[in-house]
Amino acid sequence: MLITPGKLLASIDSPEDLRKLDSTQLPQVCNELRQFIIDNVSVYGGHFGASLGVVELSVALHYVFNTPDDQLVWDVGHQAYGHKILTGRRDNFHSNRTYGGISGFPKRKESIYDAFGVGHSSTSISSALGMSVASALEKNFSRQHIAVIGDGAMTAGMAFEGLNHAGATDSNILIILNDNCMAIDPNVGALKEYLTDITTSRTYNKFRDEVWNMLGKMSNFGKSAQEIVSKVETVMKTAILRQSNLFESLGLRYFGPIDGNDISHLTEVLKDLKSIPGPKLLHCLTVKGKGYGPAEKDQTKWHAPGIFDKITGEIQKKTYAAPQPPKFQDVFGHTIVELAKTNPKIVGVTPAMPSGSSLNIMMDVMSDRAFDVGIAEQHAVTFSAGMATRGEVVFCNIYSTFMQRAYDQVIHDVCIQELPVIFCLDRAGLVGADGPTHHGVYDIAYMRCIPNMVVASPMNEQELRNMMYTAQLGSFQEGTKALTIRYPRGAGVMPEWRTAFEEIQIGKGRLVREGEDVAVLSFGPIGNLANAACDQAGKFGVSAALYDMRFAKPLDETLLHEIFSKFDRVITLEDGCLQGGFGSAVIEFMVDHGYTAQLKRLGIPDSIVEHGEPIELFHECGIDTSGILAAITDFTSPAVKPRATTAFLN
Repeated sequence: MLITPGKLLASIDSPEDLRKLDSTQLPQVCNELRQFIIDNVSVYGGHFGASLGVVELSVALHYVFNTPDDQLVWDVGHQAYGHKILTGRRDNFHSNRTYGGISGFPKRKESIYDAFGVGHSSTSISSALGMSVASALEKNFSRQHIAVIGDGAMTAGMAFEGLNHAGATDSNILIILNDNCMAIDPNVGALKEYLTDITTSRTYNKFRDEVWNMLGKMSNFGKSAQEIVSKVETVMKTAILRQSNLFESLGLRYFGPIDGNDISHLTEVLKDLKSIPGPKLLHCLTVKGKGYGPAEKDQTKWHAPGIFDKITGEIQKKTYAAPQPPKFQDVFGHTIVELAKTNPKIVGVTPAMPSGSSLNIMMDVMSDRAFDVGIAEQHAVTFSAGMATRGEVVFCNIYSTFMQRAYDQVIHDVCIQELPVIFCLDRAGLVGADGPTHHGVYDIAYMRCIPNMVVASPMNEQELRNMMYTAQLGSFQEGTKALTIRYPRGAGVMPEWRTAFEEIQIGKGRLVREGEDVAVLSFGPIGNLANAACDQAGKFGVSAALYDMRFAKPLDETLLHEIFSKFDRVITLEDGCLQGGFGSAVIEFMVDHGYTAQLKRLGIPDSIVEHGEPIELFHECGIDTSGILAAITDFTSPAVKPRATTAFLN
C-alpha cells in the first residue's frame, strides 16, 4: 500500500523544488508533510512523535539554507523523517526501517543530504563544528553549518564539549536547540529546569521580542549596531533571569526562545541568522507529536508506537489464545522490584531509558531508589560506582549499544577499583529495525577483556531472574567483581516465568540436551534457536548435544574439558561479533589446553549489519535455525544434508 502525498508535497523531489515555492505556500507544505508522515507510520510503523514536532523546522531549514552545500546535521535522527521525505526519498519512504529499505536514521551512504550519520545522541554539535572548521580551511566562508539537537540530547557531556569548543571559535555554525521537554521519556535534571525558566519568563520573552525587532531595524547600520544590541541584550538577560545565560557564557550568541511550529516566523528568523557571523544558538520550542492529538497527549507512548489506526488512535496489538512469554525488559523490571523488597541496599540506575528498560516499574514503587540520570551514560556508570563504594547494590541498566559510550568509566571507575556494579545490558545482539547504530553486538568482546569483570547471558527468563538474584547476594558482592548480564530486546520463551529464585554458580554452564556427533555451545537466548536446530538435525541422522554456557567469562573450564574430551566437532554460537567474542574465548581455551577438535564459530561477521527484522538479520548472518542446522550437518556426513534456505525457521 503506497501512500499518496498531497499536491504540493508530490511536486517536491528535492529542496531545490521546495525553494521554488512562494513562502505563503509553506503552511500547506507543512500540513501535507505532517499528514504524509502520519499516513506512512500508521501503516508501516517507525518513530513518530519526534518527526511530527519538527515538520515546520524541517521545511524552514531546507527552504532557507542551500542544502546540501550548506551542511545540516540532525542529532540522533529520530526526528529526520520530514528531512528524508523532502530530500528525494518520498516515494521510497514506505520502505523505512525494513530489510533492504531506507534507514530510519540519516546515513551518509544513503543521501548527499545526510551530512553526517547519526543514531546515538549528542554528536551533532561536534560534527557540525568539524565541518565548519574544515570549510574555513578550504577558504569556503559562505557555507552554513547547522546542528539540530534536542533538549534531551543536550544533557549529554559530549554536547557540552562541543559547545565549549564552538564558543571559543569564530566558526560559522548555527545550533538549533529543539526544546520539547522530552527525550523518549520526560527530561530530567538541572538543564531542563534552566530551559524551563527561560521559556516561562514573561518579562524576558517580552524584552527578547523588543531586542529582536531592534536588531532587525538596526541591521542596516552595520556590525557595530549588532554588537551594541548584543551587549545590551546579554545584560538584560542576566538581570531578568537572575543568572547569566548559559550559552552566552560559553561564547555563543543566543536567540530565542521562539515558536518552532510557526513556519512563517521561523523562516524569517533563519534568514536573519544567516547574515550573523560566528557561533549562534537558536532556541526553538516545539511540541513532540504536533498535529496528532494522541501523540501530543502521551509523548512517551507515541515515540515509536508501531502500526496504529490513524482515525481512532488505537495501536495495533497482537492477540493470542494462549499466554505469551514476557519481554526480557519486563522480567528485569519486575524482578528488580521483587529483589529490592527484601534487599534494602538495591538501587537502579538508567540513562534516560526508564520505560525502555522497564526500570520505570521500580520508579513507580520505590522512587527514592531508582534514578534516571538523563542521556549521560558515562555519568551513569561512575555514579553507580560511587554508590557501590558505600555498599549499595547497583543495577545499572544501559542499552548495549549505548554502553560503548561509557567504556572508559567501566574500566577506570569500576573494574580497576574492583567495585561490584551490576550492568544489565538491554538490547544486546541484533535489535532489528534501528539498524547498525543500535545493534548491541560488541559487548561480549569489549567486556570480557577487562579484568574484574564477569560476562553472563541468560538463555531464558528464569535464568535472567536467577542471575539477578545471584548478583545481589552478599557472597557475590564481597567478591569485588563487576557483572555484565546481557539480554535481547523483546520476548523470551517462558509464559510461566515467575519461578523461585536459585543461586547460579559463577562460571558454571549446563547441559541442555545429550548428543553424540557434534557439540553446540551457545551463549544467551540464541541457544533457543540452537535447540530447535538440534531437534531438526535428528531428522537427518545427526545427534547434536547442546550446552548453555551461561558465562563468556569466566568460562566453565570443567565442562569444556568434558566436551573436548568427548567431541571432535564443536560449534560455538553467539549473537555478538565473532572477533574477540564467546567463540574466540572457547578457541583460546582449546589452544591453551592442547585440544585439536574441529571448531566452527557462528555469530556476527566482521561487517556492518544493516536494519531489518531480527530473524531476517539472523538468517543473513547464518545464525537462524536453518543456518545453525546447516552448520551442524556440514560437520557430519549423513546421506542427505539440508541447505540453508530463505525460509526463516523459528
